[in-house]
Amino acid sequence: MEPYFFFSYARRDHLTGGAFVDQFFHDLKDELARIEPAVGTGELGYRDTERLRVGDDWEQQLSGTVASCRSMVALYSPAYFGSPYCGKEWTAFHERVRRHRELTGEAVPALIPVLWEPPPEELPVEVQRIQYVQHDMGEAYATGGLHALLRAEPYGPDYLRVVRVIAERVRDAALRPVTTLTTLDLGTVEGCFPLPAAEPAPTRTGLVRLFVAADRARPGPAAAQQPYRGGWYGPQPWDWAPYHPPTLPSLVARAQQVITRAGHITTLDEVGPGLVADLDRARENNQVSVLLVDPWSAGREPYGRALREFDGQNHPVTGVLVPTGTDDPPEGPARAHLWGGVRAVFPRNWLHRSGPEPLFRVHVTRERFERELLRAVTVAQNRLLDEEDADDPVAARASFGLGTETTAIPGLAIPAWPPLDVERLPPRPRRPPRSAPDQPREGDPQR
Repeated sequence: MEPYFFFSYARRDHLTGGAFVDQFFHDLKDELARIEPAVGTGELGYRDTERLRVGDDWEQQLSGTVASCRSMVALYSPAYFGSPYCGKEWTAFHERVRRHRELTGEAVPALIPVLWEPPPEELPVEVQRIQYVQHDMGEAYATGGLHALLRAEPYGPDYLRVVRVIAERVRDAALRPVTTLTTLDLGTVEGCFPLPAAEPAPTRTGLVRLFVAADRARPGPAAAQQPYRGGWYGPQPWDWAPYHPPTLPSLVARAQQVITRAGHITTLDEVGPGLVADLDRARENNQVSVLLVDPWSAGREPYGRALREFDGQNHPVTGVLVPTGTDDPPEGPARAHLWGGVRAVFPRNWLHRSGPEPLFRVHVTRERFERELLRAVTVAQNRLLDEEDADDPVAARASFGLGTETTAIPGLAIPAWPPLDVERLPPRPRRPPRSAPDQPREGDPQR
């Protein structure tokens, strides 16, 4: 039988407070068995450190469990929201809950947050919609989290009350199991948590050409057609502001600031009929390019024909980012129509939207924009350097300001794959007692 709950936590929280993480996991299982004796017929809780064995494919096992478990208990903390792999687990299970609601009309709160430590102030939009504190859990828990309760009084009444509430929520969700996923590969899931920005090495400067495809404001009552002040568009394409409230006058201004801060210089152009020729010219001049495309404008002229022509050719040193606006439809026919239009413009690149090299990214949220932009620039520059190095290594290094030595060429700082926050520790000679924190072993999933 499927586990009653999947225990999703950040590896860093276990390294710094492992005994407390262990205690909560086991106390939750004990309380669940006490209030619902029927759960004895199935597995109570799944945690990777207790189930993975030498030789196991950890990602395959985690994928299968997230796809079938009855609920997920997520330990919210700054480390949790900074972990790419926790973001994959959270996003995959949240999609299960959403899909179950669409198929059955039944909303099952099977994703159960536990406030381990106070989370960051700006949580992803998807996370903000889920309540993680309720009135009967106590003020101390709402203020400091479960970790603080355990440190103050490991078996105090405040802590036991929270364990009881969480166990009841797990039981209620487990008795109304959400639709399982027949296939799930966590490695391909794009988590909704932001990753630390991977900035290029400061010595690798260069010119980054930005091309924008975004509508201009036009007279009319629709919000998307209002002038820039308080709206989404302005007199020029670079006035486009999909994220509200805008942190800078426009998305393009933000992109230029990010690229400049990373040590590069930028130019700015509008996507037009000569786009492909401009990209080829930039590549010949050892320059990388990034297209910033408004999904609402992608199929309109003068952009649609130029973007389709781009999609039909190979542009290995060009990145494409298609942001999702703050007020874009979150689901339903309107959203399907919007992104179906983007797919029609980029049918070839759409197949690579979740690939390991982030040169084509769609649904880019406010929280992910800077990271995705820098990753695209970094990968494009690496490819450009590889091309030049194959023809003339000395000239290639000189073009990037690296001197003329051709030995020991360092690579740009690009995100690792699989997950970025890899923390491998040596295996312990034997399994520690229950009161001590488990240490991650070789082959464990890295959170």
